[in-house]
Amino acid sequence: MQAPQLQYDFFSEENAPKWRNLLVSSLKKVQVQVHPNLASAEDALQYVEELILQLLSMLCQAQPRSVLDVEERVQKSFPHPIDKWAIADAQSAIEKKKRRNPLSLPVDKIHPLLKEVLGYKIDHQVSVYIVAVLEYISADILKLAGNYVRNIRHYEITKQDIKVAMCVDKVLMDMFHQDEEDISVLSLADEEPSTLGEQTYYDLVKSFMAEVRQYIRELNLIIKVFREPFASSTKLFSAHDVENIFSRIIDIHELSVKLLGLIEDTVEMTDESSPHPLVGSCFEDLAEELAFDPYESYAQDILRPGFHDHFLGQLSKPGAALYLQSINEGFKEAVQYVLPRLLLAPVYYCLHYFEFIKQLEEKSEDEEDKECLKQSITALLNLQSSMERICSKSLAKRRLSESACRFYNHQMKGKQLAIKKMNEIQKNIDGWEGKDIGQCCNEFIMEGALTRVGAKHERHIFLFDGLMICCKSNHGQPRLPGASNAEYRLKEKFFMRKVQINDKDDTNEYRHAFEIILKDENSVIFAAKSAEEKNNWMAALISLQYRSTLERMLDGTIMQEEKEEQLRLPSAKLYRFAEPDSEENIIFEENVQPKSGIPIIKAGTVVKLIERLTFHMYADPNFVRTFLTTYRSFCKPQELLNLLIERFEIPEPEPSEADRIAMENGDQPLSAELKRFRKEYVQPVQLRVLNVCRHWVEHHFYDFERDTDLLVRLEEFIGTVRGKAMKKWVESITKIILRKKQAQANGPSHNITFESLPPSIEWHISRPGQMETFDLLTLHPIEIARQLTLLESDLYRAVQSSELVGSVWTKEDKEINSPNLLKMIRHTTNLTLWFEKCIVETENLEERVVVVNRIIEILQVFQELNNFNGVLEVVSAMNSSPIYRLDNTFEQIPSRQRKILEEAHELSEDHQKKYLAKLRSINPPCVPFCGIYLTNILKTEEGNPDFLKRHGKELVNFSKRRKVAEITGEIQQYQNQPYCLQVEADIRRFFENLNPMGNITEKEFEDYLFKKSLEIEPRNAKTLPRFQKKYTYPLKSPGVRPSNPRPGTMRHPTPLQQEPRKISYSRIPESEADSTASAPNSPRTPLTPPPPSVATSTTDVCSVFDSDPSSPFHSRRFHTM
Repeated sequence: MQAPQLQYDFFSEENAPKWRNLLVSSLKKVQVQVHPNLASAEDALQYVEELILQLLSMLCQAQPRSVLDVEERVQKSFPHPIDKWAIADAQSAIEKKKRRNPLSLPVDKIHPLLKEVLGYKIDHQVSVYIVAVLEYISADILKLAGNYVRNIRHYEITKQDIKVAMCVDKVLMDMFHQDEEDISVLSLADEEPSTLGEQTYYDLVKSFMAEVRQYIRELNLIIKVFREPFASSTKLFSAHDVENIFSRIIDIHELSVKLLGLIEDTVEMTDESSPHPLVGSCFEDLAEELAFDPYESYAQDILRPGFHDHFLGQLSKPGAALYLQSINEGFKEAVQYVLPRLLLAPVYYCLHYFEFIKQLEEKSEDEEDKECLKQSITALLNLQSSMERICSKSLAKRRLSESACRFYNHQMKGKQLAIKKMNEIQKNIDGWEGKDIGQCCNEFIMEGALTRVGAKHERHIFLFDGLMICCKSNHGQPRLPGASNAEYRLKEKFFMRKVQINDKDDTNEYRHAFEIILKDENSVIFAAKSAEEKNNWMAALISLQYRSTLERMLDGTIMQEEKEEQLRLPSAKLYRFAEPDSEENIIFEENVQPKSGIPIIKAGTVVKLIERLTFHMYADPNFVRTFLTTYRSFCKPQELLNLLIERFEIPEPEPSEADRIAMENGDQPLSAELKRFRKEYVQPVQLRVLNVCRHWVEHHFYDFERDTDLLVRLEEFIGTVRGKAMKKWVESITKIILRKKQAQANGPSHNITFESLPPSIEWHISRPGQMETFDLLTLHPIEIARQLTLLESDLYRAVQSSELVGSVWTKEDKEINSPNLLKMIRHTTNLTLWFEKCIVETENLEERVVVVNRIIEILQVFQELNNFNGVLEVVSAMNSSPIYRLDNTFEQIPSRQRKILEEAHELSEDHQKKYLAKLRSINPPCVPFCGIYLTNILKTEEGNPDFLKRHGKELVNFSKRRKVAEITGEIQQYQNQPYCLQVEADIRRFFENLNPMGNITEKEFEDYLFKKSLEIEPRNAKTLPRFQKKYTYPLKSPGVRPSNPRPGTMRHPTPLQQEPRKISYSRIPESEADSTASAPNSPRTPLTPPPPSVATSTTDVCSVFDSDPSSPFHSRRFHTM
C-alpha cells in the first residue's frame, strides 16, 4: 500500500518559485471580466494568487482522484451558499471543456504541477474541475473588492482593498479565516476625502452621481432578488399581491436610471466656459414631466397602516415559507426582516432629492442653471408637501433613521467619521480588551437595550458590522462634568462572522426574542421590548449575516441577464460601425486608463477609431482630445465630418427569423428590443457624436476657418438633428459657432483683467513716438525684454496643436497648416540674427563690449520673466560662429555678466535637463522654449510607423499619435496664463518688423556676419584693428531695476544651481586648420566651428545650436524658410 503523502507546502522555499506569479496574468483577465472599468495593482493580484493557492492546498489535502472527490471536499469545506455556486461553475466548465477551454486560469500549467502536489497523476478533467473552482472563487474575491473600490470612488483594486472588502464578507472570511479570532480591518487613510468641508457645486454633483449609482443597485436588489421570486411564483402570489408589496418600485427604478443618464450626459457635455456642469435642466425636465410622481403613490402604499400585517400574511401562506427557504439559505429571513426596511429606502431618497436640489440652487454660479433649479423646486412643491405629510404620520411612529433602511449605508459615509464614532463608544466602555473596535469593524450599525434571557439585568447592545458588544450600565452616582468613568461595563462580545442568527417564536418564557448561536453551538437568547424593536434588530442582524449572499445573488442575476439579453445591432453590411472587434480592425494596449479603467487603443482602422470615439458603452474624453488633436495625419476634416454623420445615422437591426414569424402573426416582438436598442445604443452614440462636434468647434475651430464648406456642412447636419434629448446639445454647438464667428470678425481680444496694474513702461534714450531712434542701446533693456516677452508669449499662445502633428511645419503645405508656428520660428530666427548683427556691426571694441553687456541684461530680464525662448535666443546668438569666436570682446565682459551667460547656457546642456527642471518648478506665465517640443515630435514621428500591419491590413498607429498629443499637451498647458504687462505699440511694431537680413538670402547674410566678425577680430591677430566709435549717445546702461518698482514686479535672477562651471567664455585658441577656411559653402557649414568644449552640446536633443539635420535647430536656427 502506498505510504501517506506528506502535506505539500506551496509557500516553502523549494516550492514557492514554481507557483509564484503563475496565475497573476490570468487573474488580471478574470478581473477585467468582472470589472472591465477598473484596474488592479500587481500586489492585489499577487495577494489573490496567495489566497487561491491556500484554497488549492485545502482541496488537495483530501487526496482527490475524481471529480466527485473534489465536489465532496467543496461541499464539506466551503461555506454555504458559495459551495453550490462554485460546483455549478465547475460542472459547467467540464461540459464546455469538451468543446473548448472556457477558463482564464492556466489549466495546462497547473495540471502537471498537481502530480507533484498529490504524489500521483490525476485525470485532466479533475484538474479542469479544480481550476474552475479556483477561478470561481478568484472572480468572487475580485468582484467583491471591485464593488468596494467603486463605492469609495477609486479606480484601482489594491491589496488593502481586497483585505478590507473580505473582512466584511462573512462567506469569504469563513472560507479563509475560519480559525482566526479578530481580523484587523486596515485603516483606510486614502478613502474618499471627508465631505465635512465646504462642497462646491461640482463636488455635490459628483457625490450625488455616486449615491444614485448605489441607490440604483439597491433598487435592483429589491427588484431582481426580492421581487422576482414573488412575481415568478404565480400560484403563491397573485399580480395584485406583488403590487401590494412592491408598489411602483419599477417606475422609481426607471426614473432613477433616467435621471442618472441625464446627469452623466450633462457632465460629459459640459462646456469649458461653464463654471461647472449645469444639471438644473435635468431636474426641471423630469419635474415638468411629473416623473417624480410615482414616489407619492409608492409612499402611500408602503406606509399605509395595514402594510406590515398584509406583508406578514403573504409570508404565512401555506407553502410560502418553504418556497422562500428553497431559494437560498437565509432568504426567508431576509424577506421577512430586511425587505421591509429596504422598501423604505426610496421614501427617504425622495426626501433627499428635495434637499439636494436646494443645495445645488444655492451653489450654482450660472444664472440660467439657477433658474432651472428654482423652477424644479417650484414644480416639486406639491410632491414635497405630500411626501412630508405621509412621512410625518407614518415614519414618526417607527422612530427609524434613514440609515437603518440603507442596505449599503456604510459605503455612503466617510471612514473617518465612522472611526470617530467607534472610538467614542469604546471610551465609554469599562473593561475593554483586545483590538480597538475601529480595527475590526468598518461601521457602527445601531444600539439599544435588550434583555439577555436568564440574566438579571438589561443589556445595552452596540452593533457594528464586525462585532456585537453587550454591556451592563454602570449604576451609581451621576457622572460629574469632565469625569472619566465610563457609562457601560463590558459583559461579552460576539464576532459577527462567527455567529448564526436564529429567529425565536414567542413562548411563556420570552417574547420578541432571537438567538445568537456561537461556533461551539452554545447560544444566547436576547429579547426586545416590542415586536417593532425586534424587527429593527433582526433587520440589522440578518442584513449583516446574509448581505454578501444577497449581493452574490444580485451579481449572478445581472450577469445572467447580460448573457441572455445580448444587445442586437444592425448588420455590419448596413452599418459598418457595427463590425465586431478583431485583430484585423483594432488592437488595444495591455494596460488601461488608470482612473476610468477604459481600454487604451493602440491601433485601428479609421472606422473603428470613429466607433470608439463615439462608443455606446462609455465616454472617453482623453481619446476625444487626442483624436481631435491628431486626426489630420490620417484623415481629412471633410472625411471626419462625413464619418461622424454616417455614425449618427443608425439603421435599426433587422428582425430575426423568429421575430418575422411572430410579426406575420400580428405580434410586435421587436418593440421591447427596439426600445432597449434606442436607449442603450442609438441615444448614447448620437449624443457622443454631438459631443465630438462640440469639442471640435470649441478647440479646433481653425479647421472650419480654413474650409467654409466644412462649417456649412456641419451647420446643415446639426440643423437636421431632432429629439428633445439632443436639442440642448445642438443649441450648445450653435452658440459656440456663433461665439467663434464673432471672435473671428472682431479679431483677438486683449481685454484681460489682472489682480494688479501692470508696471509702467520704462524709457531710456529714445522717448515715446521716436520710433526712428529705436535700437538695442536706445531702448531700455527692461522694456526690450518685456515687449519681446509679450510678443513671444502671444506667438507661443497662438500655436495650435494641429500645427505640430505629423511635423507639418516641415512639409509642403506648411504655410497653410502651421502659420502660427512658422511666425514664431521666423521671429526667433530674426531676433537671434539681429543680436548677432548688433554685435558684429559695432566695430569699436569698447562699444561692442557695451552691446554684449546690454544683450546679457536683456537675458537677465528674460530669466526674471520666465521667457525661456528669449533666454535661448540670446544663448543661440552668443554661441553662433560669428560671435562665439570674439575672444577679445568676451574677455572684457565683467565676471558677473559672464556667469549669468554661462548659467543660461547650462539650460541647453545635457538634453535640456536643467531647463526642463526649471520649467516644471516655476509658476506661469512663461514662454517655454519651443524647439525642444519640435525635436521631440520629429523624433517620435520618424521613430514610429504611421500604420501597423495586422493580417495584411494597415491599421492607424494611434499609439504614435498619442505620444505626439502628449507633447502638444505640454505645449498647451503653458498657453493659458498671460503676462501682467502692457504693450507699447511702437516698440512692439519695431520688433515685429525686424528684418536683419534685408533682401539677401540667409546664406549670404551668414557669410556677411562671419566676414564682419573676422574684420573686427581677425584670426591670430596680436593687436586688434582700431575702429571709430559708432554711437553718439551715452552708452551707460540704465540697469535692470525698474524705475518704479512694485512688490512682485521684478526680482533678481535666481542662479540655477551653484556648481562648477562647465564652460568658460575666456576663449580657447582656434586651431591652425581653421585658418584655411574661406567663406562658408552654406549656412550649415560655419567658417569657425565652436571649439570641442562646446561642440559636444551639438549632439544634445533639441540644442539651439544642434547641427543634426533632424533637429529643428539645424545650424542653430529653425530652417523653415
